[in-house]
Amino acid sequence: HTLASDGTAGVLEILAHVQRMATLDVIAITDHERIDAAVAARSMARDAGLALDVVVGEEITTRGGHLLALFIEAPIRPMRSMRETIARIHDQGGLAIPAHPLFPFPMCAQGSTLRRLVADRDPNVRPDALEAFNPTTFGRPHRRVVALAEELGLAMVGNSDAHAVGAIGQGHTTFPGRSAEDL
Repeated sequence: HTLASDGTAGVLEILAHVQRMATLDVIAITDHERIDAAVAARSMARDAGLALDVVVGEEITTRGGHLLALFIEAPIRPMRSMRETIARIHDQGGLAIPAHPLFPFPMCAQGSTLRRLVADRDPNVRPDALEAFNPTTFGRPHRRVVALAEELGLAMVGNSDAHAVGAIGQGHTTFPGRSAEDL
């Protein structure tokens, strides 16, 4: 998250920090309800020739909980059903990942919602993965989320849910390759 929503650092500071870390090949910026900082970060990284891919994303508030949208090019309207929001993400060719599921808080998707979505006859409304790990308080039901992802046959991702530069990279996803396209 950047200063554009509830983060404590700007895009330049984040890019410089990730470059100094030299351990991440791909980052996603997922501010709440907006993508402008992520779009700017992607352009800045490309223009500077950084060895870093920036995925444009957004953390969208739905009526069923927070939902990460990755690989989108236009913001998604908040406060719709999770089902409709996933469909809007997929309409853009993006990935839809419920954020910090199973945490007992209104902005976190619960198991019953996720089971309904996965069982839906329309594949366009199914989540692509679950956020199985983040090091924040909201990431605490880790073992339960892993079990649910396995039960539902969903891929698992980890991330830092970083609101400050020092938290960047504390959680991450491993995958074959080194680029956003590989991801």
